[in-house]
Amino acid sequence: MTTKQLQKDAMRVLKETSRTFYIPITFLEKELKLTVAAAYLAMRAIDEIEDHEEVSNEVKNATLLKVADLLKAPSFDNNAYLEALDPVKEKMPEVTIRLADWLQVCPQGALSIVTSATSEMAEGMAKWALTNWQVHTKEDLDDYTYYVAGLVGVMLSELWEWSAGTKTDRELAIGYGRGLQAVNILRNEQEDLDERGVSFVPDDWTRSELFAYAEENLAKADLYMKDLDKRSIKLFCKLPLALAHKTLQAMREGRDKMSRAEVEATVEEVQAD
Repeated sequence: MTTKQLQKDAMRVLKETSRTFYIPITFLEKELKLTVAAAYLAMRAIDEIEDHEEVSNEVKNATLLKVADLLKAPSFDNNAYLEALDPVKEKMPEVTIRLADWLQVCPQGALSIVTSATSEMAEGMAKWALTNWQVHTKEDLDDYTYYVAGLVGVMLSELWEWSAGTKTDRELAIGYGRGLQAVNILRNEQEDLDERGVSFVPDDWTRSELFAYAEENLAKADLYMKDLDKRSIKLFCKLPLALAHKTLQAMREGRDKMSRAEVEATVEEVQAD
């Protein structure tokens, strides 16, 4: 497969995997678009391992730790990766099997940023798999949301600096990721409990404290936006944040999520800005 075909294929898989992130990624200029697409696909690849209902937590832990180590190597060994995947390979989707392809799509100058962040995420996911994702304290929640979302904010900030020289505050970048994740936790709280027996809510918290946690971190995300001086990057960050704010408001009104019409209107508002 040629480089151009591989890039096209990456965008196809991205669109099939996440409409939510496909749209803002298309706002970015070409080199950065490919970089963020590759990063999203790499992280989604390991997320599929962490999330799979038919894989034991012990196997998830062992597999994710092997993948984390492979991502630290100077060059990614796809044969070793497929060997590491062997216990779970039959259950994994295309996005996971083709991790090496997504890394190949990533521009060389940004590859170490993407592999380092994905490796750190895999280690964090491996740790949380062994605990069965049981959150008991705010510190637990902060730790979990850092590994699955806050460090994405940090990685993106590194990519903004690499690509456009844009400098941002690390804590605000973590808050951006945590805020989006907190909204997801609120939205999926009952489903996580019913289907996976998992709770991301600290023991002494009600939904009220979880709403406050989401709002506190989304406020950091709003501040983070002020550091962004390049329009395409600002548009990329603005859409998920706008959707998170509006989803939070919908849940406050007693709805599970925004309507499709509200989502489409938000996309148009952000693009028109």
